[in-house]
Amino acid sequence: MVICVPDCLPAQALTSHQLVTHFGVTGTVTALYWAVPRLRLWQRRLLIGAREGHPTPCAGGPLRLLDLSGLRHAAAVGAGIRYQIWQRVVHGTRPATPWPVFHSRHLTDPDRYPYQRASEEFHAQPRVQAMRLHVATTPGPGQPSIGELEMYQAGQVAYQHYRAGIAVVGDAMLTADGRHLAPASDALADRITYLEQALAHLDTVGPQQRLLAVSL
Repeated sequence: MVICVPDCLPAQALTSHQLVTHFGVTGTVTALYWAVPRLRLWQRRLLIGAREGHPTPCAGGPLRLLDLSGLRHAAAVGAGIRYQIWQRVVHGTRPATPWPVFHSRHLTDPDRYPYQRASEEFHAQPRVQAMRLHVATTPGPGQPSIGELEMYQAGQVAYQHYRAGIAVVGDAMLTADGRHLAPASDALADRITYLEQALAHLDTVGPQQRLLAVSL
């Protein structure tokens, strides 16, 4: 989750153990962002959870000190590489039905369509099996995830746009005025709606607005 911190809240309150008190969420402050290049020493004190590295990773800070453009570009490049791997992995398989479709059917009628059956039918698809086999035999970060199957099937450019957006707004957002933005479900259409809302909100805030990334 990305939290837009109200101006009245002091920096000392932006710690993991204060999240419930001030924002009503349980989680851990996490390094999601990069600081802008050529950050001055006194500006570093304005960042939240800054760490050593180049670019400087941090959990947030004033919008003007966060390199959102660089972060989105890097996320898009990484997504493009991951998509190329995915294409080779699933070559020759038919498009698969995404998990949210099976899950929604289970939630609609759990007695007649139990979770176990939904899971088995999803994982029985050749494309899903190809992805699982690749991950099992090629361990390490950056591998295509079956959780993003629907995003991959939307095409390379769509997947890159999706990952670039998620890189700066996360999976949910809490605005400074207390609005909670989040996808209505895991379906791609709902995730896109969230991205539209969250990115549009970022465009309306000023350069002094502080952002804080939290892992829930």
